[in-house]
Amino acid sequence: MFNFFKKKTKQPEEKVEVKKNSTNQTSSRSKEELAEVKGQIGEHKIDIQLSQFPKEYKYFNDLMIKNPKSKTGFSQIDHVVITPYGIFVIETKNYQGTIYGGKDRKTWLVNGKFKFMNPFYQNYGHVEALKQLLDNKHEESFISMVSFTKRCTFKIGVELRKIQSNEIIVYDIELSDFIQRKVNVQKMLYKEPLLSEADIHQIYQSIANANVEDKTIREQHNDSIKNATSKQKSKTATCVVCDKPVSDKVKTYCLSNKKFSGKVYCFEHQKSV
Repeated sequence: MFNFFKKKTKQPEEKVEVKKNSTNQTSSRSKEELAEVKGQIGEHKIDIQLSQFPKEYKYFNDLMIKNPKSKTGFSQIDHVVITPYGIFVIETKNYQGTIYGGKDRKTWLVNGKFKFMNPFYQNYGHVEALKQLLDNKHEESFISMVSFTKRCTFKIGVELRKIQSNEIIVYDIELSDFIQRKVNVQKMLYKEPLLSEADIHQIYQSIANANVEDKTIREQHNDSIKNATSKQKSKTATCVVCDKPVSDKVKTYCLSNKKFSGKVYCFEHQKSV
């Protein structure tokens, strides 16, 4: 009789354990789903802005074209806007926090901890893929822009906020304003439009014809990027001088310190920098 009641008391514990694991799994999925939803909302906000441009402007959202120089064989470009005074290639980011970076720094940081590739390096690949697609006919017309949500604060090189530059970082809510301001600057620099109406039509058709819409190919491309990112995160950081492994704490310290220029040093070699 005692053993019967003892077995009964164990059952609630087992149920609680199963429920706990289920909750953790649901929480993990919820974070991923929430991030995806936020990204979709951000893209939609930008799409609304782009749709309000003059009729002579043409644009693409979520464009994918072949890029032999890319590891996946493709470039996936968030937005492209074709105007008489420039072709704007736009990379969007959905981070939250303080963004630390510079034009020539290979890696940038969020809140001094999370490392990600300089988005202008990433967008450079997109621009080059488009140039190749258009047979390098309009090289002088390309302008690279990177858009972050207003949930970020910029701690970056001031040159990336100057409208005169051909590499500009903006908040998503000011994207269309910066594009129009850049067009106005271009008008003052050039007496005639860089692209005629016929040019814009031809460029639009060339890009539209090259756009990969096959869902399977797009999914394979995205899976390849996710796998590569996971492998990169799992790699142990090493000192650039002696190749000695360093802890995540040392790695974070080096990457958040301008003195080390985005490089990682072990404790001993930090003194010699």
